[in-house]
Amino acid sequence: MSSVTIVEKYQQSKSNKVAVKPFFEPTVTNMGLEKYGMSLMDGVYHEEQLACLEFNGIKRYLTGLNEFAPEVKLLPDDQRDAIIQDIRKTVAQLERELASNIINLDDPEFWNKVKLLRPDNDEFWGRITIRCGNEPLFLDPVRDPYDLIKLRAIEAGGFSIIAKSLQHAKSMPVAPKFFLDKVETTASTTTELKKLRNKALAELQKLFDKSPQKLFLVAKVVDINSAQYKKSTPNDVIYDNMDRFINGESVEKNKKKTAEQFLDAARLDMETIKIKSVVKDATYYRFLATKPDGFIYHMDSGTALGKTPLAVIEYLKNPLNQDVLIGLMERVEKMWNE
Repeated sequence: MSSVTIVEKYQQSKSNKVAVKPFFEPTVTNMGLEKYGMSLMDGVYHEEQLACLEFNGIKRYLTGLNEFAPEVKLLPDDQRDAIIQDIRKTVAQLERELASNIINLDDPEFWNKVKLLRPDNDEFWGRITIRCGNEPLFLDPVRDPYDLIKLRAIEAGGFSIIAKSLQHAKSMPVAPKFFLDKVETTASTTTELKKLRNKALAELQKLFDKSPQKLFLVAKVVDINSAQYKKSTPNDVIYDNMDRFINGESVEKNKKKTAEQFLDAARLDMETIKIKSVVKDATYYRFLATKPDGFIYHMDSGTALGKTPLAVIEYLKNPLNQDVLIGLMERVEKMWNE
């Protein structure tokens, strides 16, 4: 087998790992479609033209292939040079394939010699669209120059309906309809969540086996309904609730967020987590309350403790304020012992 054939096979295998897939959260209601792994009604497609920004009558398409774009100009010198080299290499390849136009990358007149992919070629860029549905749209940027153009545009944010990665889709304030799936990066994002969740579950088991008192306090800190936990609450009930919390089956559905919250609480030292849980329940029982001036007050003494729960915790940690802390603990623990 020749080396050229090996390279071709490698490139083919790479291209088959790129697809635009529908994005949906199984825990978010979407007319019942989430139950079937769908984000759109069957047979429905979304088609979008490449995004274009217009300023003073000049259009700028978000192609990912414009070295004069603001996002490129603002990069550090070394990074900008590398990006420009990559853009020119891609543009030269596309010019060769689509317009039989051979251009030297180092030619000082490079962009003057570009025929088709000039940033201001509205006739060309205005015709670039993408059409997506429930079935994956596979892109072959190695064999199909238009797929390469679409890939670069997606990565540059050129299509509002498509996030450039699964991780990006999850972080967007408004969920997109689709995301760019590169097997390696998507698998990495999914695995990262699983590892985090498994780590939290392992910590849960450790607390259940070796430190049930701390598990009680962790539940107090992370569960929005902390007042439900009493000293008489069976450890198995707390364990089950925390298992559901970590897996995003309680009020908070974001599994990454719940696992991180549990781990953060479990890592606290006993003094801090005890005070934190006392402050939380003292607020619930109105032993502490926020007044119109924004400060949290100790209602018995009328003392202002701070503007945030974190500030209150630091106030109570101060040995000079030990009397206030002991008084709060006694009142809160009385409720815990009921």
